[in-house]
Amino acid sequence: MKILKNKTNKFNPVTIILSLFIMWFIFAFLVFPNVNTIYETFFGTGTFSLEPVQKLLGSERAVESILNSIILAIILVFTVNIIGVSLVLIIHYFDIKGSRIIKFSYYTTLIYSGVALNYGYKLVYGENSLLTKFLLQVNPNLNESWFSGLFAVAFVMTFACTSNHVLFLSSALKNVDYQTIEASKNLGASQITILKNVVLPTLKPTLFALTILTFLAGLAATSAPLVFGGDDFETITPMILTFANSSSSKDLATVLALILGIVTIIVLSFMLRSEEKGNYISISKTKTSLKKQKIENKTVNIIVHIAAYLLFIIYMMPVLTIIVYSLTDSLAISSGVINIDSLTFNNYLLTFSSVESLQPYLISLGYGLTASFLVVVFCLLCSYLMKKYQNRFTKWLDYLLMIPWFLPSTLIAVGLTVTFNKSQWVLFNQFLTGTLWLLLIGYIVANIPFTLRITKSAFFGINNEIDEAAKNLGANPFYTFVKVLLPIIIPSILGVFALNFIGILPDYDLTVFLYHPLYEPLGITIMNATGNSATADTKALSLVYTVILMVINTIILTLVYGNLSFNRRKNGGYE
Repeated sequence: MKILKNKTNKFNPVTIILSLFIMWFIFAFLVFPNVNTIYETFFGTGTFSLEPVQKLLGSERAVESILNSIILAIILVFTVNIIGVSLVLIIHYFDIKGSRIIKFSYYTTLIYSGVALNYGYKLVYGENSLLTKFLLQVNPNLNESWFSGLFAVAFVMTFACTSNHVLFLSSALKNVDYQTIEASKNLGASQITILKNVVLPTLKPTLFALTILTFLAGLAATSAPLVFGGDDFETITPMILTFANSSSSKDLATVLALILGIVTIIVLSFMLRSEEKGNYISISKTKTSLKKQKIENKTVNIIVHIAAYLLFIIYMMPVLTIIVYSLTDSLAISSGVINIDSLTFNNYLLTFSSVESLQPYLISLGYGLTASFLVVVFCLLCSYLMKKYQNRFTKWLDYLLMIPWFLPSTLIAVGLTVTFNKSQWVLFNQFLTGTLWLLLIGYIVANIPFTLRITKSAFFGINNEIDEAAKNLGANPFYTFVKVLLPIIIPSILGVFALNFIGILPDYDLTVFLYHPLYEPLGITIMNATGNSATADTKALSLVYTVILMVINTIILTLVYGNLSFNRRKNGGYE
């Protein structure tokens, strides 16, 4: 029990109880489901058997789905990085006319994502879209399902996966010392040389991390292949969903999920080892803020401006299309033909006319708020222990809480469903499958690593003297935590809460495996509306849901990150 003593060598009962609860939670929901999944797969008959693996290798669809996922991931590594770097340079590095307006379109992937974003792209490029109708007039022999398969999935995910570049690569670019650029100019370096040899090398660490995350996103893609893949392009996660829904092939779903998990672990391990080899520091003691560069070559300047405006159109069209179609009647939504008579507010009136119409939204709001709050509280407590007791126990605690980071959400979902579809001793002989609790636990588990990294960084950024001063003034640990430490880190806590909430609201990838059939969340409802068999009324409601989603996310991001930006400017930081 030595590891649970505080610095005065007195036992703290609250700390002991808290530590025991955390250890139980980690074992019950992070360790046990994954170990049990492996056991059920290979020892389900009582003896070790590779029959599920042999069945998988004998399935042409399954093997092809694995290859398709790898191909998609490799393509996205190149396309997402090219577009992502271009966006950041257009917003923050080059002097582009109208950049203040353009940048808002590049940030739209932050306010809607996943299945909601895919729905928007289908409205723009799908069978009944205005663009498809125009192309059919130009070329009557064109297949109305032209926007499908690998090309469509890669196109949509390329523009959907640039959120991390806009957030993190932008921050990295702002840290570039302008003095180095000025020095290069004085030495006669051209703009392209400065960009290639001075600016981009500074972004390498961030680009490397984003490349790994992009590869994993492509590997575990779910909603985009389901919406745009068609019969000719199936990937791993949709195939897992197909196998999981069949009682005769559940073992194949488990093996596929394990393969996805193994690849994820290998890739992330490679990333961590590579990060350890590099040590990236700035040797400048007084950095000068980055200033936008005017492109001197007129031809290049025109090309970059055209590219910036083209990207603006690509990002804005799905958003505007969703908003416009949400204001039209069912006939316009079904046919794709819009005129003045089609415009109406009936869809919004219908949505807000009854609680039943809002049920998917209320369910997702309930899950989003509850899961986001609980995972923040859980990670706050863990971070507090890691800060206060830096020993072997907290070190292993840090490692174990990173387990979901190494596992795709699909494997997490499969592990929970396989393990808790019957009573388990670890839950005091209770089961979770078929209850509302399973999805809530899934959301919490999946969001632990990201939340912990933020809360831990915030805690370890607090000067120890503040805690010591509160203790010397007679404050107990609880009072110190609530009244002294928490107010300091509350901006970071609000930020991670907002990002978790925004991610959970439209989630489909994890939700589709764990949700209760009688309580359908928002992501499932929107996905159902993307199908060709969906009724016009269902599509209309989903459009309204998506618009409301974008409004809520915009308000949350503005309130949280807008205030943070204001505080940075007020304190003399970057704008």
